[in-house]
Amino acid sequence: MSSDAVNPTAADRTSGRATDPTAGTPAGVPLPTDEVTDLCRELIRIDSSNFGDGSGPGEREAADYVVARLREVGLEPQVFESDPGRTSVVVRLEGTDSSRPGLVLHGHLDVVPARAEDWSVDPFGAELRDGMVWGRGAVDMKDMDAMILAVVRYMARTGQRPARDLVVAFFADEEAGGVKGAGHLVEHHPELFAGCTEAVSEVGGYSITVPGQEVADGAEAQRTYLVQTAEKGIAWLTLTARGRAGHGSVPTAENAVARMGAALAAIHAHDWPAETIESVRVLLEGVGEQAGIDWSVDDAPSLEQVVAQTGGASQFVAGTLRNTSNPTMVNGGYKHNVVPQTVTAGLDCRFLPGQQQHVLDTIAELAGEHVEVSVHHLGPALEAPFDAPLVDVMRSVLEAEDPGCRVLPYCLSGGTDNKHLAELGITGYGFAPLQLPADLEFAPMFHGVDERVPVSALEFGARVLHRFVLES
Repeated sequence: MSSDAVNPTAADRTSGRATDPTAGTPAGVPLPTDEVTDLCRELIRIDSSNFGDGSGPGEREAADYVVARLREVGLEPQVFESDPGRTSVVVRLEGTDSSRPGLVLHGHLDVVPARAEDWSVDPFGAELRDGMVWGRGAVDMKDMDAMILAVVRYMARTGQRPARDLVVAFFADEEAGGVKGAGHLVEHHPELFAGCTEAVSEVGGYSITVPGQEVADGAEAQRTYLVQTAEKGIAWLTLTARGRAGHGSVPTAENAVARMGAALAAIHAHDWPAETIESVRVLLEGVGEQAGIDWSVDDAPSLEQVVAQTGGASQFVAGTLRNTSNPTMVNGGYKHNVVPQTVTAGLDCRFLPGQQQHVLDTIAELAGEHVEVSVHHLGPALEAPFDAPLVDVMRSVLEAEDPGCRVLPYCLSGGTDNKHLAELGITGYGFAPLQLPADLEFAPMFHGVDERVPVSALEFGARVLHRFVLES
């Protein structure tokens, strides 16, 4: 069958609720929705835990799985290893208009570790329960990996082509800052992304339901989809307190443990002021309008109230109101009766756009003269325009699958591999479309226990992402 038989026409793409892009599918060819759940479950069953110190299983097995699924439909992906087992996969699809700048569609294959004893299911069992796929990576982000695979496999089987050149990438190491994955490819193989100006990846495009939203007929609350247009910067810092080693029975004013304790207490107690960058302000204005809340960034109770109305995204939104600095690790001492000479600690700082140096200077001041601050990993804060043609396409394809929905921007409190692509001048967005139940606490499942995603959300995401790739 020719690609014209299944590719939407230009008229289809601009007619509101566009024609189903799978109409006319040849008999026996599975639709993206037919495959996406199985692909997600099979990826979850591959343990690709990233401990951040090189001790995990790596991404090789997951990458081999992706390569096999792509080769099965006639594609020839490229495979790259930064270190043995730290594997990324890239394939480029020619668009219908190769004169336009290309688009990067990317996911990551690694997941954070999971302690099986904390879970109610096997975290790598990919169990189907209550209409959901359970397991590590179901939300972050083997769900979107599966959506990407399902869409690309369908297009390869039917001869469909994206609207413009599409670079599809499955990166290693995102959960440890991406140095072994996206960072490695950007540094050593930038030609893979030649001609690309925009990128789309995780942690955006999912729905929230704001209390008080109702459709005119009173039937179902209207959903709002959050497109990630910004993300905070990352500063993983190492604090080193030095003192005089000695016997634990002898008083000393040069105790490294005490110096570290004082530094961490000061950093933890620091009150970073609330601020709203543009993406956060537009989000809260939209939510406030829908929920009927008059809020101000200077009025903490009203600010908390409007943030609470963002439902399953509220933890992410709360994390974007200010810079943050959280102590995460402490190491020092080796015996009860020995005062150590050195104590170290890990600090996870997330900063708003334009605030990097301010945060580093503030931490150094709070740590004090006896504690050295060094940078372990630094990633920039990002901002992309919400008023942009690519966002217009996101809005259009969401409305095609969920008529009457609303689309708002938001800022991610964490980070993505878009930070690395930004070094090549590529503007990144978060758009992993999921239609979620109003009562599902979504944000806490990122790196949380009993991570799970509704099957219906996976199928919705595959349909939306398919339209997006064809129309962007």
